[in-house]
Amino acid sequence: MINREWHLLSRPVGWPKPEDFALVEAPVPSPGEGQVLVRNKYLSVDPYMRGRMSAAKSYVAPFELGEAMQGGAVGEVVESRAEGIAAGDHVLHFLGWREYAVVDARQAVKVDPEAAPLSTYLGVLGMTGLTAYAGLLRTASLKEGDTVFVSGAAGAVGSQVGQVARLKGAARVIGSAGSDEKVKLLVDEYGFDAAFNYKNGPVAEQLRAAAPDGVDVYFDNVGGDHLEAAIGSLNEGGRIVICGMISVYNDTEPAPGPKNLARLIQTRGRIEGFLVGDHYDLQPQFVQEVGPWVASGALKYRETVAEGVENTLEAFLGVLRGDNIGKMVVKL
Repeated sequence: MINREWHLLSRPVGWPKPEDFALVEAPVPSPGEGQVLVRNKYLSVDPYMRGRMSAAKSYVAPFELGEAMQGGAVGEVVESRAEGIAAGDHVLHFLGWREYAVVDARQAVKVDPEAAPLSTYLGVLGMTGLTAYAGLLRTASLKEGDTVFVSGAAGAVGSQVGQVARLKGAARVIGSAGSDEKVKLLVDEYGFDAAFNYKNGPVAEQLRAAAPDGVDVYFDNVGGDHLEAAIGSLNEGGRIVICGMISVYNDTEPAPGPKNLARLIQTRGRIEGFLVGDHYDLQPQFVQEVGPWVASGALKYRETVAEGVENTLEAFLGVLRGDNIGKMVVKL
């Protein structure tokens, strides 16, 4: 049997190009003691992966050149040499970007395809969902009555942030997105109180119109002009959490910072970055609370699905372009 896997050939400068990558064929590996062989069924592609394509020092090691890349994946165990996991079980792991993976059993988490669709363990019930939950409730310390602004609000994390804020008693939830279709989705399906297309005019002006009484919490997935606009509309004691800055990921020169940081003195506001990996202690609470919301339809989600391992790179580039609505996954 042949295994197809994506390798990074060269580190992208600016926007990643197809020639920076290769889809390589290799024999399907065999598991050793304490390992399982998994046939991946869904792969995750996420904005943070762009950082791993650079050699710059970061919170996670860069992808190695000439080797298979990594990412979230969920699949079926086809061979097991580990106690507690049998052939036919389904597991979540982080050896994506390939069709088959040999995974150490201690790095695999069993999931139930009967409880929820397998793809949701990469999105609304997975790492992106926990990112939204931890960033909003712990890092931003959401309170009832807060006005919340979310950028990239039609994406996997942003759409869940807005809905959790609403379910937790926010007074007003505002989102930005990159198309009129996404804006309509935010209001009509996800229950945002207001949303705007950032391509239709200056973000600061559109935010002031949507939040005339200011913003208490800003959940940042975009950076750039969105961050500056949020600082300009921040209320006293406001909190800004930095989850991502997709607007600058492909810049070849450092992006200028917000020009109005001095306003944080006036508002006594704070800006704090966070990584979901620091908040896995919330996982049981997250599943216990969010699982029923998803099952009942109180929390809605969308997925953009690409078909075939050969389309994994294009799916990833689509995330950087903002092509996806909700979580982008690749179905194998």
